[in-house]
Amino acid sequence: MVDGGKATAGPPLGPALGPKGVNTGQVVAKINEKTKAFTGMKVPVKVIINDDKTFDIKVGTPPMSALIKSELGVASGAHNAKTEKVGNLTLDQAKKLAEMKQDDLLGADVKARVLEVAGNCVSVGVTIDGKDPREFTKAVKAGEYDGKF
Repeated sequence: MVDGGKATAGPPLGPALGPKGVNTGQVVAKINEKTKAFTGMKVPVKVIINDDKTFDIKVGTPPMSALIKSELGVASGAHNAKTEKVGNLTLDQAKKLAEMKQDDLLGADVKARVLEVAGNCVSVGVTIDGKDPREFTKAVKAGEYDGKF
């Protein structure tokens, strides 16, 4: 786990990479480049070292609920998501979250991935574009937002 965009050659990376014989500076630079979208969050990172000392970086993503709360700047979701709302995501924020998690989401296009974000908003207690996430989903499927994707 590293801080998004702020990995250093110190622990935990340095001691783990040093004995492997790879250029720690290059690994850290590549991790920071790949995690800059997650600034301020802890991000799971896997460094795969090949036999010829080259490396691949696999970046996991924080859970969608954590991304939603971070985007809104709230500490926690609603205690009762049915009755309490803790914030409102704009359509642009929902698209941004869909981009951040695109490798982990199943949707084939931006519209489908935004609908996945909306599904997570239900459990966190967040509205989208001023609407209940279920109503937002119905509106998207009805074509009300077609020009915005």
